[in-house]
Amino acid sequence: MGGEQKHTTIRVGTVTRDKIARIAEQEGRPMTAVIDDAVDDYETKRFWQTVREQIERTQREDPEGWAEYLAESDELQGPPSRTRRIAPEWEGLIDFPEKRG
Repeated sequence: MGGEQKHTTIRVGTVTRDKIARIAEQEGRPMTAVIDDAVDDYETKRFWQTVREQIERTQREDPEGWAEYLAESDELQGPPSRTRRIAPEWEGLIDFPEKRG
């Protein structure tokens, strides 16, 4: 079996098709590549949304457990740097102690 992906036809509205065609033309790529990337991006977005929801639920339902997790994380990572940098997908999802009132 080769790495060639099988293709099929899906129905989309003409406005959506035109948007995909415009993006594909601007980027010099096939329309299927634009759609593949859009689906991959959506799956990534949903994954991080689920992670955020689970973190928020843990903070709300088990604040003691969340505090223990943060303490253990701080212990493993060492003292915080002056400018704490995190991966972009975590930006805005975590309240660091130094930012709290």
